[in-house]
Amino acid sequence: MDYIPRHLERKFTHMSEFFKAVLVTGARQVGKTTMLKHLAEGQNRTYVTLDNKMARELAQGDPVLFFQTYKPPILIDEVQYAPELFPQIKILCDESEETGRFWLAGSQQYKMITKARETLAGRVSILSLYSLSQTEKAGLIFQNDLDFSLTCLQGRQALVPKNDVVDVFEHIWRGGMPQVLQADAEQRQEYYDSYTNTFLMRDVAELGGVTDTLRFGKFLTACASLVGEQVNYKTLAETADISQPTAKAWLQLLEGLCIVYLLAPYANNALKRLTKTPKLYFCDTGLAAHLSMWLTRETLMTGAASGHFFENYVISELLKSYAYSPLKANMTYYRDSNAKEIDIFIEENNSIHPLEIKKSANPDRREIKKFSVLEKTTVQTGAGGIICMCEETIPIDPNNCFIPCNLI
Repeated sequence: MDYIPRHLERKFTHMSEFFKAVLVTGARQVGKTTMLKHLAEGQNRTYVTLDNKMARELAQGDPVLFFQTYKPPILIDEVQYAPELFPQIKILCDESEETGRFWLAGSQQYKMITKARETLAGRVSILSLYSLSQTEKAGLIFQNDLDFSLTCLQGRQALVPKNDVVDVFEHIWRGGMPQVLQADAEQRQEYYDSYTNTFLMRDVAELGGVTDTLRFGKFLTACASLVGEQVNYKTLAETADISQPTAKAWLQLLEGLCIVYLLAPYANNALKRLTKTPKLYFCDTGLAAHLSMWLTRETLMTGAASGHFFENYVISELLKSYAYSPLKANMTYYRDSNAKEIDIFIEENNSIHPLEIKKSANPDRREIKKFSVLEKTTVQTGAGGIICMCEETIPIDPNNCFIPCNLI
């Protein structure tokens, strides 16, 4: 399979020119190693993976000897297995002014990230890579930053074909794991079976001490059935026949492995009685569709859960877009005790972009009336609108548009 350029490459290269170490985290099989090896082509850079038992034991037991054996500049894969390397990396960083000496890749988990941040403060940039986005699959790079304004959206519109529900649900159902791009339905099924039963179960056992794979499998399926909904630990616990504290710990583990994404609720002192419960999404919609037993694109597209999966798709595309962008943005959702809900707030530059998500190609424009809750705050309201299946950008009012989902 030909290499697919990743949007994180720009940011990674930029950070590698400034920091002495760069750590790329993300779920297994999303393409971290492939991207880094591609960027290392033509460089005299040592490569070592800690999946190799002998290299791992050397890294854990004698970091000094490890770096005498594998000399920088170096690419270390699966670095989560040997956080013992971080203090020695710090020493080696301080011995040289050379930037980009250490390229690190690891399946994300909190302990490793925390250790890297603490030990390598000021020396490391930590970046996230997700499975392929719709624009990466299409080989498309938008030149303008996403600010949801009519000008920005129209500029993007010129680069893409008309929005098409079949294309969108093909992307949702197939997912963005590089290995399933060319797979037929049977091969895709086998791939995701193997992914959950091998990688995932091994990681949760090693990193989270989970030994009951049967119950964890039920828990995973229960999570997939709740995409786009507020996290309900009682439901998750009952479905998997576990306690609520265990359900909470297992969900944190899945979040740490970049399998699920928890969208935090918006918090503002000026607004009373806001929910404190996050909403649950999968980082890869293909895995969620597989776990929910949607066996074809058509059954998912016409099924009862299609709206939730469309919402998950939009959230995950925005998550990827901002992870690779120069812009720093915070994503939350709004819900108050009267069950008034706005699907997503994008906060950047002390401004909030309110967005609704609708699978319809012709959603009700009155949905934007909900955005008036922001008038009670001191925060500036930026451009927003309704992300949907419409074919082209259409203004609703001076501040909001109908936004085709293929422009994000």
